[in-house]
Amino acid sequence: MPNVVNQPRRLMTALALVLLPAGALAAMVATDQSNGGLRCEIRITPEAGMVTLEALARTDKRVSGTYAFHVESVGGTGGSNIDQSGAFDASPGRAATLGSVSLSSKAGAYDATLDVTADSNTIRCTRRIDAAN
Repeated sequence: MPNVVNQPRRLMTALALVLLPAGALAAMVATDQSNGGLRCEIRITPEAGMVTLEALARTDKRVSGTYAFHVESVGGTGGSNIDQSGAFDASPGRAATLGSVSLSSKAGAYDATLDVTADSNTIRCTRRIDAAN
């Protein structure tokens, strides 16, 4: 039996070193969220000197609900604080565009949050966008 198994502290340290990067990778990849067939997404599209953020909802059945889309600049010079909200209807098979915003790609980074509520379910999507890269 390897020496690591005989020493629980070393075993726990070895497991932490293996599992910690896997957990961090899973957290970075999770940009879409879903609940009961309702899914949200923040789509990023770079354009000439700009970056467009689209708030999207997808569903497995026809639903109506509300959304709140918040985008805030972080770091860099100046600042942006944008809020969009309202009602929406979504049908299966195609994404419903809830809101969109175009921002300068030279302004640094942005934090975007989308809350979508339908049929008493609320889901949240978040994205950090480094517009300069």
